[in-house]
Amino acid sequence: MTNDSPLVAEFFATGKAADCPVIDCHAHYGPFQAIYFPKVTPEAMIDSRDRAGVRCVICSGHAALVDPARGNAEMADVVRRFPERFRAYMALNPNYPDNLREELARFDELGGFVGLKFLSDYHRYPITGEAYTPAYEFAQERELPILMHTWGGSAYDSPQQVAEVASRYPTIPILMGHSGHGDWEGAMRTALDHPRVYLELCAAYAVHGVVETFCQRVGSERVLFGTDLPWFDPHYGIGCVLQSRITDQDRHNILHRNAEGLFAGKLP
Repeated sequence: MTNDSPLVAEFFATGKAADCPVIDCHAHYGPFQAIYFPKVTPEAMIDSRDRAGVRCVICSGHAALVDPARGNAEMADVVRRFPERFRAYMALNPNYPDNLREELARFDELGGFVGLKFLSDYHRYPITGEAYTPAYEFAQERELPILMHTWGGSAYDSPQQVAEVASRYPTIPILMGHSGHGDWEGAMRTALDHPRVYLELCAAYAVHGVVETFCQRVGSERVLFGTDLPWFDPHYGIGCVLQSRITDQDRHNILHRNAEGLFAGKLP
């Protein structure tokens, strides 16, 4: 495939573009059980991002999936140590409602957090469930973004369930992690019906035609870039966006401008 975009040419020639700093809105920090990840330390993650031109990454801690108190504290420490490269999502586990409230109470104390993170498929608890209410109320009061793992056909976080949440809490910016993977129509319908819902591209960018379809039908202004590092390499995800049949304006929106607007004043 040929591509005459100057932006794409610069990325391919140097590995990055001076006026297009990538912001990764979906990543994880730390090791994960029974899986070897070669780049899980902050220093290794920074090295990977420097080579790919990623200015900032917004992470949740792997440890926070099972032990939010420990994992969120670890993530806050990473942001304190590397404030120019990291920001954090506070991960919450709805199966422990008391702990969930305790973590929210530490949001400002810990520092470095710019949003919340739900992984309902992992926790086997629906995003529409009662246990999430304190988190939604917290996010609504602050207009705080929530990154949700979403998947087509899921009993816990389908695009249709995202729509239900967005109807209840219309001022909360919701990032549909993986864009309801597989149910692209449902994800686009949810985004079109709810102006504070964003399509986040992690893993979705690898499906032929998805990036183009999102831009054409929903608009690139509602699409965010994420890699899921260390699960996926940032070069691959960036390459998928660069080689999609979209405009450089679309690429700028997806790779950094939309995140800069959504997290205004909170990113390095």
